[in-house]
Amino acid sequence: MQEFAVRITRKHQAADPYFYVPFDVPDGVTRIDVTLSYPKSEGCIVDLGVLDPRATDYPTERGFRGWSGGARDRFFVAIDDATPGYIHGAIPPGRWMVMLGLYKIPDDGVEALVTVDYDSSPRAIAPQPARQFPIRKGPGWYRGDLHCHTFHSDAAGSPELLHAAARQAGLDFLAVADHNTITQRRYFHPHSSPDLVFVSAMEVTTAIGHANVFGVDDWIDFRMTRPEHAHTLARLVHERGGLLSINHDKPTIPWDYEVPKIDCMEVWQSHWLAWNWVSLERYQQRLASGLKISAIGGSDFHQPARLMPEGPLVLARPTTVLHLEELSEEAVLGAMKSGRGYVTESPTGPHLELTANGEPMGSTVAGPVAADAQVRGAKGDKLMWLDASGVIADQVIEADDWTGHYVGAPDRFLRTEIVAAASRGGIVETFREALRGKALPWQLCEDDLVNRTIRRAISNPIYCRPS
Repeated sequence: MQEFAVRITRKHQAADPYFYVPFDVPDGVTRIDVTLSYPKSEGCIVDLGVLDPRATDYPTERGFRGWSGGARDRFFVAIDDATPGYIHGAIPPGRWMVMLGLYKIPDDGVEALVTVDYDSSPRAIAPQPARQFPIRKGPGWYRGDLHCHTFHSDAAGSPELLHAAARQAGLDFLAVADHNTITQRRYFHPHSSPDLVFVSAMEVTTAIGHANVFGVDDWIDFRMTRPEHAHTLARLVHERGGLLSINHDKPTIPWDYEVPKIDCMEVWQSHWLAWNWVSLERYQQRLASGLKISAIGGSDFHQPARLMPEGPLVLARPTTVLHLEELSEEAVLGAMKSGRGYVTESPTGPHLELTANGEPMGSTVAGPVAADAQVRGAKGDKLMWLDASGVIADQVIEADDWTGHYVGAPDRFLRTEIVAAASRGGIVETFREALRGKALPWQLCEDDLVNRTIRRAISNPIYCRPS
C-alpha cells in the first residue's frame, strides 16, 4: 500500500483545475484500489478519477480509466470488474495518475490523502460489452429523453432502475449521459432493443459548462482548461462522427466557454420553471445570429435508488419527439442533427408539428412562406410564431386537434411555441403537489409561479432565405 499526502491550494486551482498524483504500478497487478480522504464540505469538494500510463496531456485518446467526480471517495479497477464510472480491463504496469478535480477549494487550502493498494490475485480479463444496433421498422413520431444519469456518475439509482423508469414513461429511445464517463454502457449496450433504443452519450462536465456528446462510443477527454478548448471538444466529437450539444445554458451552470460548432442545444432541461426561459432566449439569439442549431430537450434526471411514480419532476420531463423513418440509434442521431422534431413537456405532452411550403422542421425554404402548425392536446393555450425578430404572430388553439396557419416572409427562420394559457393553473398546481410542501427549488419565488410564461412545447425551426 502507498500513501500520498498532498496539500492543494487556490493557487493550484487557478493554474489548472486538475491535480495529478502519480503512482507506479508493478507488473502482474490485477486490481488497484484507490481511496481519497479530505475534509469534504459545502465549500470543499474534490473530484476523483484515474488515468493509466497510456494517457497524454489534453486531449488524450487513450489511458482514461474512470471518473466519479465528487460522488465517490474510493474506487477499484481490476481486469475483470471495476467501480461504476471506471473501466475494467488489462492493467499495464508503469506510471498511473490519480486525477483530482479541484471543484471547490477553501481559501486556506485543503489537505488530502490518497491511498493506493494493489492485488495480484489470478483473475480472468472480462470483455467489454458488445454494442447492439436494434431497429424497429416503421415511420412515425418517436419519444425519448436525451439527458439522464445513473450511479455510474452522481445518481443513486442503477441502470436497471433507469431502464424501468424509461419503460414506465413509455419512451422509445434514451440517451444516458453520465458525467465524464462511458461505463454505463456495460448495461445499456447489451440491453438496447427495438422496444427501447439506447443512444450512446456522455456529458462533458466542467466547472464552467456542460455539453452532451451523442453517438460516439469512445470516451472524450473532458479536461478543458481554456475557453478555446470548446473548439477542441467539437473537433474530437465530429472527427468520430458524433453530435455535440450545449446543455442547460442558464443558471446555475451556463456555458461560459466560447461557442464551438455545435449540432444541437438543450433548450429545455427539467421542469419549464427551472429557468428554461434563459436557455430558450440564448437559443433564439444564436438562431438570429445566423447559426443553424437543432433544439432538443432532456430531463437531466438523476435516477434515485427506487423507481419513482410518474410526475412533473422525473424522467422524460421534457420529452424530445422526433420523426423517424425507423427507430434506430442512427435514425435518432440523424433527426437530432437535422432538427426534425420538437420538445414537449412530457411523453403525453402536446404535439407540435411545423411545416412550411410543404417542408418539415429543419428544412430550408425560399421566398414567401405558407406555414402550418399541427397541434394536439393544447386546447385553450396559445400558439406563438417567431422569427429572428421575436414573436411575429399568436393564435388561440381552438381545439384538441387543430392546425394554425401563417403566411408571410419570416426573417431568417420560422419556429413555433405552445404557451400555457388555459392549462397554466393546472401545470402550476401539479408542480406544487410534486414538491410536497418543500420550498421552491432553483431560487424561484412566488412571482415566478404567478407571472412566468410557461411553454408546453417548442418546435424546431424552418430556415428561410429570400427567393
